[in-house]
Amino acid sequence: MFSNQPEKTRRIQFRPLRRATKIPVWGDLGIRLGAALALITLVVLIHWWDRNGLIDNADGHVSFLDVVYFTMISITTTGFGDIAPISDRARLVEALIVTPVRFAVLFIFVGTAYNFIIKRSWEKFRMARIQEQLSGHVVVLGYGVSGSESVEELIERGTDASKIVVIDPSEERLSAAEKLGVNVLAGDATRDETLKAVRIGKAANVLVSAGRDDTSILIVLTVRHLAPNVPISVVVRADDNELLARQAGANNVINPVRFTGLLLAGSAKGAHIADYLADLASVTGRVQLVERVVKKDECGKPISDLESGGQGLRIYRNGRPIGFWEDECANLQEGDVVVEIVPTRNGTTSGDGHEGQ
Repeated sequence: MFSNQPEKTRRIQFRPLRRATKIPVWGDLGIRLGAALALITLVVLIHWWDRNGLIDNADGHVSFLDVVYFTMISITTTGFGDIAPISDRARLVEALIVTPVRFAVLFIFVGTAYNFIIKRSWEKFRMARIQEQLSGHVVVLGYGVSGSESVEELIERGTDASKIVVIDPSEERLSAAEKLGVNVLAGDATRDETLKAVRIGKAANVLVSAGRDDTSILIVLTVRHLAPNVPISVVVRADDNELLARQAGANNVINPVRFTGLLLAGSAKGAHIADYLADLASVTGRVQLVERVVKKDECGKPISDLESGGQGLRIYRNGRPIGFWEDECANLQEGDVVVEIVPTRNGTTSGDGHEGQ
């Protein structure tokens, strides 16, 4: 997904999302100008062919230079009147051929001005406005299979799409992300300027899924360098890279291969275990795993008496995991982080808030 690009290519600064084109910008400009010159040349040839239908009020003789001059003032609608069509055929040529060409040339130059001046200025203005408002957002680095699934799941869980930023070098993948309403940026996430552009230091979370473990770990190092306190979750596929990812600064390391193995092992121990684990992992299931800070009203209470009505599984106190069966869970304290199972809107809930059977 993020490849090891040549240094010259990697120095290119980020750019706002745009529709992918098969030709470069200056190639597009050249085509537009070429089309305009071709139309003007066509009108010059037509006027030269029908020069007998024109009159030069200055000397009465219409030269080739007069034809070029008359073509330009005619297409630009200047019309000084020193050269004018006098025959019916010449006037018909002006009405049926030159006038449509005049509009075509006008549209070419107006379209060029819009694409290369107005549109780009507007994109830069919108980019600046989006950057100013970015705070407490989720940055997703890589929009492949894992990245796209995580964005959709975040939105399903209630995260505002405008609070999600996706960075990926692929315009095609970014077009798909943009349809969800998220902010997108085409660029290399291993570069400092790209991450600074999305105000990585003010992000609430960073999710890294670059497709390759080495690239993902390099991105984690770059993010941690720019944002020492932002939580980072990263996807790695090789077991021996999990430690490297944590040493690079990742708070959470997800190994999809290992998770798949857990589901397979669970299915061997019971027909419904794998189904329940998959249910917990997605908001579209009947139950959902939630991590949150213990509320003030819950302090002093046991983990079995949560205000949400969920089933408490463990707490984290000073970074140490404590299971619901341990004595410390009988007395929740301020600052504890609780992990609980709660029913989703797709689940059937009973009066006490637990999942119905």
